Amino acid sequence: MDDLDRALARLAGAPAPAALEGIEDQVLRRIGSRPAVRGAGLGIGVITAAALGIGIVGAELPATASPVVSLAPLGGASPLAPSALLIGEP
Repeated sequence: MDDLDRALARLAGAPAPAALEGIEDQVLRRIGSRPAVRGAGLGIGVITAAALGIGIVGAELPATASPVVSLAPLGGASPLAPSALLIGEP
């Protein structure tokens, strides 16, 4: 047995501290004395509705039209080739 096993065995055999007597009652009394939060659900609902509205409006807005780009591998130089992108020429 190593030191940790001996220490845990000694701790398991030790009596519980007197300060822990009745701690369950104290904890439950303190939990019961706290006021319940009632307005949190409304705030989350408003934030959710606002995010949903922004998403719907953003999806319906027209996007700017981009020029059609040919990506044919054998049809000339591709405008998306690294060399064309580095130079900045279409």
